[in-house]
Amino acid sequence: MLALICIHQISFGQTVSNSQNWHWKDYAQDKIHGISLYQAYQQLSQISKKATPVIVAVMDGGVDTINSEIKNKLWINTKEIADNGIDDDHNGYVDDIHGWNFLGGKNGKNINKAADEKSRIYHKYKSLYEGKELDFKNWNIQQQKQYEMWKQAALEIEFSDEDAANLRYVSMAANAIQKLGNTIIKEINDSNFTVDKLTAFQPVGRNTLDAKMAYLRTIKMLGVERETPYLEMINELKEYIEGKEKSANAKTTAPDPIRAAIIKDNYENLSDQYYGNNDITGPNARHGTHVAGLVASVPDSSWNMNALYPSLQIMGVRVVPDGDEYDKDVALGIKYAVDNGAKIINMSFGKSFSPEQIWVDKAIRYAASKDVLIVHAAGNESYDLNNKAVYPNPYSSALNDTASNVITVAASSDEFINSTLLTDFSNFGPKIVDVLAPGNKIYSTLPGKTNHGYLQGTSMAAPIVSHIAALIRSYYPNLSAVDVKRIIMQSVWKPTNTNMEYSIPQKEESKKLIDIASSGGIVNAANAIALANKYATSKTIKSKTK
Repeated sequence: MLALICIHQISFGQTVSNSQNWHWKDYAQDKIHGISLYQAYQQLSQISKKATPVIVAVMDGGVDTINSEIKNKLWINTKEIADNGIDDDHNGYVDDIHGWNFLGGKNGKNINKAADEKSRIYHKYKSLYEGKELDFKNWNIQQQKQYEMWKQAALEIEFSDEDAANLRYVSMAANAIQKLGNTIIKEINDSNFTVDKLTAFQPVGRNTLDAKMAYLRTIKMLGVERETPYLEMINELKEYIEGKEKSANAKTTAPDPIRAAIIKDNYENLSDQYYGNNDITGPNARHGTHVAGLVASVPDSSWNMNALYPSLQIMGVRVVPDGDEYDKDVALGIKYAVDNGAKIINMSFGKSFSPEQIWVDKAIRYAASKDVLIVHAAGNESYDLNNKAVYPNPYSSALNDTASNVITVAASSDEFINSTLLTDFSNFGPKIVDVLAPGNKIYSTLPGKTNHGYLQGTSMAAPIVSHIAALIRSYYPNLSAVDVKRIIMQSVWKPTNTNMEYSIPQKEESKKLIDIASSGGIVNAANAIALANKYATSKTIKSKTK
């Protein structure tokens, strides 16, 4: 929802294909900071290797199984007989043909909206701490951490005067946009027009002309993407306002017990793991379908490279509601993906509180023990992750180590979009963030048979990296998850002058790429394939000489 409140200046001098697929472009050839995907496929065409199957788990809010570009790439559990109501493969999950939904009930119902974690924490421990005289002398470390977490949640749950003013502003703007839209629709004969269509439209009536101009001014002030259709924008504004209204009441109103009503698991018991249903789409698969399309990264048909496409299969693992994910679902989702053959797990989600962090930490290290790479989005709050933790996190304070199989991805942009290489939303910090990847104005699949659209965020940057990882693991299966991470990091595009600073949109500051990600650059598929070939050759030689 961040895109609704940030103004992004976009040049439309480029062609539609440049706009839609800019993240695939090559800087040397196109002067656009994409990932050189076409060049990577050209390299593969000169290597006498066959693609081997690789499963990528998309842990997200849902993947639309009817989208034509995703449908034929879905992982199929061949050990399971579809829709017979029997756990044929005895893995504890009935009819898990394409993956599993940890946010559903056995009766087919699904969690859609959930509270944020700070609200859940605040109300869970409120009766223990609020207004009480506390004796800290005999507390153990766990009690101390629990109290500190509650105290931080209590601080962050406050709805400030600035938050309230912003909510009033957006609410008034949303009402104005809807009224103006109703006037425009009467003449434009399109109930779902875009800014581009409205700009080209020449109204006859004076009222419609005034509505058009006022509408375009309001859209610009809100920073809504030009390609966003009218009805989609209205729905997004309503969701944004609804979420902020919940935040305003979060301290006085406890979250609804939706998990107990729908999932009915014993949340405190990680061993109670066989819950959910096989509906990997769920009630809102917009985000996850967009992510899945980027993981698949279907090449342009003009490339004539279809024979070189990796043998990629997408496993849907639904663990992210509209709101903060639950640690238990994330931990079990990782374990499910690993146990069912995923070699890459894409996690385009995160939160600021993780009360059961140890469950997720152990699951990540279980994935490492099974040679599974986890690609995680850095987040969109402009946080310096050197100083501010978000979760999941490669570093575990409980285990006192850093997972070697996690690659954390920040979002880059390009000059033709916003006159700089950086975005104003991406989290950063080289202690945690490893690489940058395109994440601004990214075109991909949306729910529906043939629907596509633009989204932005580190959520989009991560699956672009997952596709590069899938390319490597498909064509060089002897390379480990740690090898793949190293290859992706060591093959990034870097500016000739590594001390060059890039401005951050809407902020009076600039940063070097090395101050954003430890690799100091943007992922590059062509460089990664070239380096993977060297790694694989070296491994083969070493194994023969033993």
